[in-house]
Amino acid sequence: MPSRPVGARPTLSLVAETAGTSVPTVSKVLRGGTDVSAETRAKVMNAVQAVGYTRRPRSTGESGQDEGATSTALNLVVTHLEGSWANQVLVGVGHAAAASDLDLIITLAQPGTDWASRILRRRGIGVVGALLEPTSPQFHALVAAGVPMVLLEPMSAPPTGIAGIGVANWDAGRMAAEHLLALGHRHMGVIAGYSRHIYSRARVDGFRSTVSAAPGDSKVTVAPGQWDEERARADTHKLFDRDPGITAIFACSDPMALGVYNALAERGLRIPTDISVVGFDDLPEAHWISPPLTTVRQPSREMGESAVRMLLDLARSEGAAGRARPRIEMSAELVVRASTGPARPR
Repeated sequence: MPSRPVGARPTLSLVAETAGTSVPTVSKVLRGGTDVSAETRAKVMNAVQAVGYTRRPRSTGESGQDEGATSTALNLVVTHLEGSWANQVLVGVGHAAAASDLDLIITLAQPGTDWASRILRRRGIGVVGALLEPTSPQFHALVAAGVPMVLLEPMSAPPTGIAGIGVANWDAGRMAAEHLLALGHRHMGVIAGYSRHIYSRARVDGFRSTVSAAPGDSKVTVAPGQWDEERARADTHKLFDRDPGITAIFACSDPMALGVYNALAERGLRIPTDISVVGFDDLPEAHWISPPLTTVRQPSREMGESAVRMLLDLARSEGAAGRARPRIEMSAELVVRASTGPARPR
């Protein structure tokens, strides 16, 4: 990789040299230009990430895309649209956008697609991104192009200076553990998401740390449900095959809790008489399953609304040099329903 003086800001020239292309080509990629081959675009995005290039906020010297009237479009980027969590975030973002007279454009960030270039071709005020992967070349292309951005629960730790909103996941795991410990449970299982997702790790760590600190002989066994209901069902069976003394399960999402319910029914175990179950999200499903699910509520809709307000603040003050980018953690709340009860000897 070409070197630069210590402390010097990466330039378009350095990106072009690293990618083996020209400055105009790099600029074109960062504007979302369509007349660039997929191979060249990938080289430029990789070079942007490698050298850590970011365009100065509101700069028009490298491209003319910022000239003209102020945009009235807001980009919502999501990794999936299925499920109640995505719908609640969409409702929150949509309501806040409408209240500010903004048009909402939804982009699906599917793996292997160049979704970032579609955003760069639009005159949007910025991006609200839900469950994005900050290590992807597409994400770094948006950062490099100086696009104002607010992340909702990123999959991994975002670069310094990226604004974000999340829930206090470690504290949420603690709440679930304290509730079950208060009911006398000492032998518990966890159905987790992907271990590479920071919000999944935080929920598990908060739960496990709280159980470990409890007096007496306590134990937690973890299985990876991978955010999927059917996988959670299968992994619940594996949990009990390995550890039949479990009396309570914490599922790191409500959809996975549905899989836990199915597995327990297949094993002839009653909720909560034999096994207590706690979920996470407080989605509509938590109300209508039987028995109703005790769960940790995360304010998904409120998070979407707050993300839009934060993005508008960033967009209005984007020219302020050195402005700190906020990171907000919203409080979770334990909602106790009929799926948890006192521990009984198994």
